[in-house]
Amino acid sequence: MTRVQFAPISSAVAGAAAVTVLGVVAAHWHQWWLPAVGWLAALSYLLISNALLLRGLRRRHTTRFGPANVVTVVRSTLVGMISGIVVASFVAPIPVGLLVALVVPALLLDAVDGWVARRTNSASELGARFDMEVDAFLLLVLSAYVSQTLGIWVLAIGVMRYAFVVAGWIFPWLRRQLPFRYWRKVVTAVQGIALTIAGTGFLPVLDVLLVAIALALLVESFGRDLVWLAARRTEPESLSGGLPSYSSHGDS
Repeated sequence: MTRVQFAPISSAVAGAAAVTVLGVVAAHWHQWWLPAVGWLAALSYLLISNALLLRGLRRRHTTRFGPANVVTVVRSTLVGMISGIVVASFVAPIPVGLLVALVVPALLLDAVDGWVARRTNSASELGARFDMEVDAFLLLVLSAYVSQTLGIWVLAIGVMRYAFVVAGWIFPWLRRQLPFRYWRKVVTAVQGIALTIAGTGFLPVLDVLLVAIALALLVESFGRDLVWLAARRTEPESLSGGLPSYSSHGDS
């Protein structure tokens, strides 16, 4: 087994250890135990995400696992821990401060991996896709958490990207490679910030407005891409098999 293929396995093991540490810290400092369903959600995410990463590495026959991907793996581990806490929130109260303490670095690291990729010349198609999937799942999890207080409409933020995936299976022209737009990075950042603020409950009067604005920006951005794709649906071009990258960067 090559060092590259060993990376996702190491990540899964390290992630499981991190979830265990999280449970111990939460029990000690917050007098709160992560319910079994939370453990299951966190470990399932780590297992599935790293299995998909391993599959991607094998399919591309890559020989390197750059430092930017290491940063994304760390962020992915945080997303696994966040997922466990959010799932637990559906069956019992959770320490919101602990959730925010995990979400903030996960959002900040989203800008770091792109910077590392550019500085170390380790950008890759797989790294960009890995980063995008981690971003998408984090937004899905956060929107699920916030929807418990603001309403099910908030789920549109997390589900929209996956709805685009399903639509691409039906309409192949939706899989055409889109041109880079920096605005997508801005929109992604707004989603994460708005959902995090709403999740804290610190601004009960403004949180609905913030999330609504974030959703409106996301609809506008996806809508602009949809119009661009529709205008070129009859033009021949190889399909990317992907989606508009709503990650914070286009390479990692």
